Amino acid sequence: MNNLLSLSDLSFDDIIELLDMAEDLKAKRAKGIVVETLKPKSLAMIFEKSSTRTRISFEVAMNELGGHVLNLHSRDLQLGRGETISDTAQVMSRYIHGIMARVYKHSTLEILAQFSTVPVINGLSDLEHPCQLLADLLTIREYKGTLKGLKFAWVGDGNNVCNSAILAAAITGMQMRVACPVGYGPNSDILTKAVNMGADVEVIHEPENAVENADIIYTDVWVSMGDEEEKEERLRDLWPYQINDALVSFAKESCMIMHCLPAHRGEEITSEVLTGPQSAVLNQAENRLHATKAILTRLLVPNVKV
Repeated sequence: MNNLLSLSDLSFDDIIELLDMAEDLKAKRAKGIVVETLKPKSLAMIFEKSSTRTRISFEVAMNELGGHVLNLHSRDLQLGRGETISDTAQVMSRYIHGIMARVYKHSTLEILAQFSTVPVINGLSDLEHPCQLLADLLTIREYKGTLKGLKFAWVGDGNNVCNSAILAAAITGMQMRVACPVGYGPNSDILTKAVNMGADVEVIHEPENAVENADIIYTDVWVSMGDEEEKEERLRDLWPYQINDALVSFAKESCMIMHCLPAHRGEEITSEVLTGPQSAVLNQAENRLHATKAILTRLLVPNVKV
């Protein structure tokens, strides 16, 4: 594990190690125990897209672990004036110990990783969001005590988070059902990769069938950054896939509701479900911090014990 561009960069043992480390760091923080494993490391954060949870979790994680953050927007770098990604990666590698980038195109991350001599972390791309799913796996394990054998239902747009969820389910042994309209399915290469990993994954079009007896129901916004011109069409096509009380009733009574936020209440999920007793969304959001600490520790100081 030299970079984290995709969930498929991780083995089952890698994921369990990261979750165990995140759990330990979370417990230490709650007790006020200071852990400065990243002193005096520096992380460059490059943002092509706006961010709340990714930006805050990485910045707080680096600061609390004794490190330093350079918070950069691509337009503020020479990237905005035509410098190549490869030149940027090689120069930045001489200054800092890691790069986290939140980008439009996954290929940008691949070029960064190819030419960087320091670890590169995917803070979100059009293909995947691995940091989010590690936080989600931490949350699921906290609620359910296990990962293997759980029934995981994704309902709505088969986007980048869905792609990472499919890989997460494949690696950890969860059964995955994705319900989406025709034309809104997950990436076909991701599906093929998951199937080749032995995944129990199926893409269907009936949300009720996907959530039947589910342990987890997960959704995300229907109009992602970059899809604004398609808003009316997306709202029309995805309306039958809203997470509401009626749909949740098909799942187990113990089913947990997940959403990576930000949420558009009244679109992909109702306020009643988002804030209801089965909702895990705020714990998910908090766990971005603890999972991020584990990711940074594992990549920037791989031999350290916390």
